[in-house]
Amino acid sequence: MAQTIRTPGLLLTEHEFEIPLDHDAPGGERITVFAREVADPDGTDKPFLVFFQGGPGHEATRPFGNPRGPGWVVRALQDFRVLLLDQRGTGRSTPVGTLPGLTPHEQAERLAHFRADAIVRDAEWIRRELGVEQWSILGQSFGGFCVMTYLSHAPEALREAFVTGGLAPIDRPVDDVYRATYERVLERNRRYYARYPQDRGRVLALHERLASEDVRLPSGDRLTSERLRQAGAVLGMSDGPDQLHYLLERPSGSPAFLHDLEAVTGFARTPLYAIIHEACYADGTATRWSAQRTQPDAYRTQPELFTGEHVYPWMFEQYGALAPLREAADLLAERTWPRLYDTERLRANTVPTAAAIYTEDLYVERSFSEETASTIGSLRPWVTSEYDHNGLRADGGRVLGRLLDLTRGRA
Repeated sequence: MAQTIRTPGLLLTEHEFEIPLDHDAPGGERITVFAREVADPDGTDKPFLVFFQGGPGHEATRPFGNPRGPGWVVRALQDFRVLLLDQRGTGRSTPVGTLPGLTPHEQAERLAHFRADAIVRDAEWIRRELGVEQWSILGQSFGGFCVMTYLSHAPEALREAFVTGGLAPIDRPVDDVYRATYERVLERNRRYYARYPQDRGRVLALHERLASEDVRLPSGDRLTSERLRQAGAVLGMSDGPDQLHYLLERPSGSPAFLHDLEAVTGFARTPLYAIIHEACYADGTATRWSAQRTQPDAYRTQPELFTGEHVYPWMFEQYGALAPLREAADLLAERTWPRLYDTERLRANTVPTAAAIYTEDLYVERSFSEETASTIGSLRPWVTSEYDHNGLRADGGRVLGRLLDLTRGRA
């Protein structure tokens, strides 16, 4: 039973759907998938815009801050009702933790049902249950991968499709993806130390300390050099370099430093992100720990270099929150995954589609995104250097407005 809540200027309707864990076994175990419908009080008859959050493993945006929500939600409500989908395993949907009581093989088999292909089938289940003939969709980052999967498998359900920072490579080996992202990360390191040259010495001193001392984070995990490097994941956001600098300027033994470092490198809240991150790029292939295998030699000789949005096998030993999934992670790394995208169907796509491609994107390689844009029929790309990967969060009203104009012939 849906529950409706009135907040200043908004009508929020909360839905819970009981959906098969395995869509190919509809009589088996069910999980809950949660979605929050956001509408103007006088806009409950507007068409739906379904939002696919970035991640994987992160729940949908919550409508707070501005009384009507983030900037893109405010713009969307001019034309739509917004359906904020907590993708399976996230938010108020049935959670995924460390899966106690299951063998590693059982854990791996369960976790195999949390990629974009299953998320899209959830959305189709929800669309049918709500009695919606067609709706529009918006995907940010990993959510864009979901949009591409939707266009591959159920385009007849879509009126329009929008992507921000999330056009995935098609028909490219996973290793190509990680080699390209490392090139971007190395460039971001160069820019970071050019802006904050004093931080190089701080980081080198930290590595020396971690080699000789047992430094513990608030969780009890040991802070290692590998984990310190992972703070570089923030460098792809518009405020990331400053965020990293303000973290590093604190005394390295202070509670504030240790707490905030753990916050930017932790996976206790979202273990699903770590376990299936590489699998998001596995379009009919196995990943075999691609980020580990393709890491440039520079990381062996320059300890001050930060890594980016990479997941490594050592994390399932050093992170207490991930350790119970270590063997399952190895099994998933060796798994040959089914195809996510139907290249021929994407070429023949007729759904009006627009995508923001950020030229400086640290996480989704710009050149591969442009290749993909040229592959998908009826797609109009907006290639811009104005934003980093978080353009939808930084200036969502303008970004979504531009994409709407592109699909509707106004730009």
